[in-house]
Amino acid sequence: MSLTVATAVLLAALLHASWNAILRFSSDRMVTLALLTGSSGIVALAGLPFVEVPPAAAWPWLSASVFLHLGYNLFLGTAYRYGELGKVYPLARGAAPLVTLLAGVFLVGETLSPQATLGIVLLGCGIVALTFERGWRVLLQAPRGTAFALITSLFISAYSVSDGLGARAAGNAHAYTLWLFALDGLPLAIYVFATRRGEAIAALRLSWLSGCVAGMLSLGAYWIVIWAMTVAPIALVAALRETSVLFAVGIGIVFLGERLSVPRLASILVVLAGLAILRL
Repeated sequence: MSLTVATAVLLAALLHASWNAILRFSSDRMVTLALLTGSSGIVALAGLPFVEVPPAAAWPWLSASVFLHLGYNLFLGTAYRYGELGKVYPLARGAAPLVTLLAGVFLVGETLSPQATLGIVLLGCGIVALTFERGWRVLLQAPRGTAFALITSLFISAYSVSDGLGARAAGNAHAYTLWLFALDGLPLAIYVFATRRGEAIAALRLSWLSGCVAGMLSLGAYWIVIWAMTVAPIALVAALRETSVLFAVGIGIVFLGERLSVPRLASILVVLAGLAILRL
């Protein structure tokens, strides 16, 4: 992976952490997710006249990704309902690159060096370790949140592979991204407004601006990632994207007054070691 691509993915990680920070301040995260996906979908729709329609080879991947992204949003929102965000987020995001590594090697057929494999494993394990800052009991106290977080990680891995292959089949990452967000933006919004109309309307009145900002950050972050997966191995891009957790920790310390404990610092050092190995 070139320095240009790596830098771009790190920027995407920062954008990803930023929209998750906005989600963190939301009192109803599922409704905010619906606002997020809906607003990014509207922007993507506006961009469709300026890109070509993806070829037939890309549509199976686009269709699968719409389903997978919807599942991701539903399970992520449910995980946040039953578990602490500080535990759910690193568990879901840290397990995903480990699963994506296996999928990339055994399903996609991508070849990674032992060094790259070690870097991905260290990075993923370091992120997961952030979940255990206060020991295993935190997870045992919220078993449903833990279960939903792990299922979310499977959706992250699945849509990463699907979108990487879909963008390659499309031959144009930009067209693929806009079509994906245009198709993906409406299902969750429709579902939430259909099942929780009162809460959704109230949230729209109070949080439309933050929801729209988060949607733009989400679109920008994943646009970069999809492009990167067309020029670099999917597993490498997916792993590097999850450094968003480090940015999330930094946001928590600077803006939320969270402390940097010894276990958290140790986990961060493991992630940085993995990142350093990926760049060696």
